[in-house]
Order: sequence, then C-alpha cells, then structure tokens
Amino acid sequence: MALNFHQLHIFHTVAEKGSFSAAAAAMHMTQPAVTMQMQTLEEYFGTKLLNRSTKKIELTESGRILLPFARRSIELMRETETEMARFTHKLEGRLQLGASNTIGEYVLPPLLVPFGRQHPDIAISLKVMNTTQILDEIARHTLNFGLVEAPVVHPDIISESVMHDELRLIVPAGHPLASRTTVTLAEASAYPFVLREEGSGTRQVMEDEWRAKGIDPRSLRTVMELGSTGAVKSAVEAGLGITMLSPSSVKHELALGLLHAVSVEDASFKRRFYSVRLKSTLLPIAAVAFLDFLRKHQFGEAAVKGERTHDEP
Repeated sequence: MALNFHQLHIFHTVAEKGSFSAAAAAMHMTQPAVTMQMQTLEEYFGTKLLNRSTKKIELTESGRILLPFARRSIELMRETETEMARFTHKLEGRLQLGASNTIGEYVLPPLLVPFGRQHPDIAISLKVMNTTQILDEIARHTLNFGLVEAPVVHPDIISESVMHDELRLIVPAGHPLASRTTVTLAEASAYPFVLREEGSGTRQVMEDEWRAKGIDPRSLRTVMELGSTGAVKSAVEAGLGITMLSPSSVKHELALGLLHAVSVEDASFKRRFYSVRLKSTLLPIAAVAFLDFLRKHQFGEAAVKGERTHDEP
C-alpha cells in the first residue's frame, strides 16, 4: 500500500472541519468513504491520527505532526497545477464561475473572447450575483470559484488577488466638474451623490477611502441608492447626482460624452478584484488556466500603461 495525495487531502479536511460528516460534505463524498480513507491512512502509518472519543474529532499527537505536511502537500499540488497550466494548450471541459456586478457585467466580457480563442474547448458558464450568493454556490459545489470586489475572510475560503482597478468620480455632461481633470475630496463632497447600495464592493472602497481622509461618508448628500451599476449610470446621466465608479463600467458613456471621469487628487480609490474558492477542494485545471490568464492580462495591460503590477505592501 502506498501513501497518496487524496488521503492526505481528506485527512486535512477532516482536521479543518472537525468531523467526518462535515468533511464529506465539503469534499462531495459519502461519510463512509471518508471514514474508510482515514482508516487506510492510519493503517499505513501504523498509528492513530484522530481521536474519535469526543463529540468533535481531535488530532492525536501523530495527527498534529502530520497536519502541516498534509497542508504543504495541498499547497504544492496547487502550485504545480498553476505552473503546468502555463504550458497546457489543449484544455477542455466546463468552467462554472460567479462574479459580482462590476466584474461580471463590465470587466470579464471583453476578456472572455481572447480566452476563448486560446482555449476553444472550454465552455464557460458565468453567473452575475452578489458575494453572499457566490459563496453559497461555491459551498454547494455548483460553482468552481468566484470573482468578487473585496477580500473574503472566512475559515473555509481562500481569497486571492487576481486583478486591480481604480474608481473615479463620474459626473454628467454639463456638470460644473465635467470640464475638470482633477478635483479635491472637499469639492466633490459639495455635490449630491447617487450611490450603489450599502454592502456593494464599489461603495465599500469609496467609503473606506473617505473615512481614511477623515470624512464621514454619512455626511455626503446621498440623494439615491440603487442596486445596480446600470441604474447608477442612468441616474447620473439624467443629472440626479455624481458617483464613484470604475471607468470600465462607463467606457461607452465616456466615449459618447454622456458622462465624464474626473480624478480625485487627494485620495486613492485603488482596489483589487479577488478570486474565492473552497480550501477543501482543488480547482480544475481549466479554472487554474483562466485565473492565470486574468493575472497575465492584467500584468500586460498595466505594463503598457506604466503602472505597478505587484501587490502594494
């Protein structure tokens, strides 16, 4: 009998979840199958790895020693898949992912075309939804991974930066600020705002920077809160107020002169887009290739513009 990665992966998941049933659900296995694999692993090492006498499974001394090695084997497997995806040209299968509003509606669509040319045999199913819905579907294994506008802190989720973006002040044609290239926060704060709903990634980035500069976002004159970027754009175009959005979400309106993008000179609204996935599952190679494609595209685009492409400290 030989030691195999699958058994170490199951052991790591049982240790993380604290029970066979939770590990079975996370790995999409039956509980008897998980139990059998753990028994096989214990027979291989000739020692008990798990203490089953309590309500919650606990690691024995040998189990505690094995755990970091199991974790390292999972990390090494992920690194291996990421590196080998760079050399894999013939990929096929179905890639199921979720994306938050701005990413799914404005950032990803133009990138799917070149990715499809590189990998014509990969079918992509994209769902646009909020972060909570994405995490729920990932937990139920109906999505391989998701792309969201803010990092997710959750014990079962791995959250990694894959792309970057920067919000700018968006004003309608004919607005007093439309002829300006830059404004200050104080100048922008004097005008009514149309904003995304509370909890959206775009609004969170905006409000965090306002607070960092000593301005309470609640002091802004918010005349309307809307549940989609499209609705915000329409309201601003109609002259109901100004807003903060990613230029990628208003590029057509900017090209037509319906809206204008203005930089805020004394603030930075840079943000990153994050991939989210379960710790207990390995991504299919098609998903690894897609994430690698997004990182490469972002790097190339930033390099052309002369921007920094590595994570800020």
